[in-house]
Amino acid sequence: MADVVQYRLERMVDELDDLEQRGLFNRLEIAEIVKQRRKFEYRLKRPCPLKQDFLTYIEYETQLDALRELRKKSVARELKKQGNKKLKMSKSDVAGLLRIIEIYELALKRYKGDIDLWFRYLEFCRIREHGRMKKALAKVIRFHPKVPGVWIYAAAWEFDHNMNVAAARALMQEGLRVCPTSEDLWVEYLRLELTYLNKLKARKVALGEDEGTLTRDDEKQWRDENKELFMSLDEKVEGDDNDGANVGSDQSEKKQELFAEHGMNIFKTVYGGAVEAVPSSLSLRKRFLEILEGTNLSDYEDMCKKILNDTKRDFSSQPGFWDWLARRECDLENGQGMSEEVIIPQVEKAIQVYDEALKNMPSGTMFSLYANFLLAIIAPKEGETNIIEPSGQAVNYISHLLSIYGRAESMGCITEELACKHVSLHLQLRQLEEARKLAAKLCSGKLAESVELWVLRITIEIRYITRSSPTPSDADMQTLFELFQQSLMKFSASKSSNLWLKALKFYANQRQYFDKLVEISVVTLVRDGGSENGFSLSSAIVSFVLQKDGIQQTRDIYKRFLALPHPGLALHRHCIDLETNLASIGDKDGLINARKLYESALATYDQNVSLWQDYYRMETKMGTSEKATAIYWRARRVLKDASEFVASPDM
Repeated sequence: MADVVQYRLERMVDELDDLEQRGLFNRLEIAEIVKQRRKFEYRLKRPCPLKQDFLTYIEYETQLDALRELRKKSVARELKKQGNKKLKMSKSDVAGLLRIIEIYELALKRYKGDIDLWFRYLEFCRIREHGRMKKALAKVIRFHPKVPGVWIYAAAWEFDHNMNVAAARALMQEGLRVCPTSEDLWVEYLRLELTYLNKLKARKVALGEDEGTLTRDDEKQWRDENKELFMSLDEKVEGDDNDGANVGSDQSEKKQELFAEHGMNIFKTVYGGAVEAVPSSLSLRKRFLEILEGTNLSDYEDMCKKILNDTKRDFSSQPGFWDWLARRECDLENGQGMSEEVIIPQVEKAIQVYDEALKNMPSGTMFSLYANFLLAIIAPKEGETNIIEPSGQAVNYISHLLSIYGRAESMGCITEELACKHVSLHLQLRQLEEARKLAAKLCSGKLAESVELWVLRITIEIRYITRSSPTPSDADMQTLFELFQQSLMKFSASKSSNLWLKALKFYANQRQYFDKLVEISVVTLVRDGGSENGFSLSSAIVSFVLQKDGIQQTRDIYKRFLALPHPGLALHRHCIDLETNLASIGDKDGLINARKLYESALATYDQNVSLWQDYYRMETKMGTSEKATAIYWRARRVLKDASEFVASPDM
């Protein structure tokens, strides 16, 4: 390996000598360059060089070559001031480029399947324009023919750089044969054909043979403003001039219509092939329609209607289609600043589309999309303004939204999301009593198993009993606790974390109710077991007890939880952290209790590597070296695979 590296470095001698002779780098800098290149070359000659090794080497050589170029320009300016000749091309001018290409080729030989690396190389070839792009494109197509982006990139390069539309078209068509279900390929192929047609049209306009393009109509205005440029050399009778102008105008219109018809034929052909190849893609048809709307082809409106009718026929059973169709009638994103006279008719058309959708396919998803549309009008996101100003019309949309929620419930299409939004809407309208009744109704019906709805109901009940006084009555406290008890016993602790946190926070200073919550938690933990990670009910209670009762009560409560059948790793870790923190500030019992907790946890989780590592670190930091060593060898003996434990930096 050393011989190969030395040989590669010796090949750089001429280049480095040239850099020194031309005054671009001094001897110390060249020594540093050799040192860095030797380091990179050794990395590449390892048995398994990493991709990052190649990329780091390429980045270094790229920056070095950029620095050489800057210094060369500086030296050239100095020579010009002195009246000397320009710097001639030398070996060092191309050596950096060739070395980067060589590193890329070495990397691609090892990582042929890395498409990101291939695209890096293609971009490098495009930017540096060193004449190797065709060879690189041929290679990447050979290795990755199933990647649509490769065909698109190759066709774009042929079209934009080589101005070879025949080669670009051939590449796109070959890509479509290999990847017939690629939406991007179909869309880009259509763009290619229409762009080429528009370029032909623009060329004729530039030559004065035609007027207008397929996308813009400002060329005619320019010709009218510069009539003197197009005056005939032979003066004719005024009437003859008018007749000639009319004939020329008619011919121009015919040519323009011919281009528009040809463009529409291309569109129909590509659209038909795309729909046949990918019949189940709604997004493909949306993209084709967007392209069509940005052109000026013949029979444009008829083709738009055809696409919409075909899409409606094939996707009328998908809620996403109806939502897209309705939002085409009313573009909420671009509706900011428009007058109500313009936006309200659009909203009404969108509502008609949603109503038609509900007749064809009533579902929870469809109701949700309908409600989201109305909510975007009534209550836009933060930072946006209302499209409809607060007025009688806005009130009508609010009542319409409430009726939509009611229809969803009556038709049995109500979902958890819809129910929560329905209740939240009443809260936003400051209808607390209506929201309270609705939440109670929903929680006792079809959505009785919805945790989010129960959280919302509890929140409303807390707001209701504290609306007039921050201190609720005993009767209200008892009623609310019964509601908490009903919901907490219904769900497992992992699902009802928000409910438990609300209950613990609300009753933190109510000893009678807090103790009852602890008893309920014990029953729940016995039934469901503790948590291994994530939310831990027992840990949350331990934290609340620590805040209000002190460390002694906390130790009593966590010992009670640890005595349950399956306390969970999360509780062990929480208690260990608690005792470790106390030990770090001088608590005498903290370290002893932390050791007991570690031993208790390892009795169940003896194959948990991180637990052993934390135990060892604690003893190293707070305990004695003898205990730390004993834990180290004990872990190596107990763990079936101790490699991860031993490989830790602090082991």
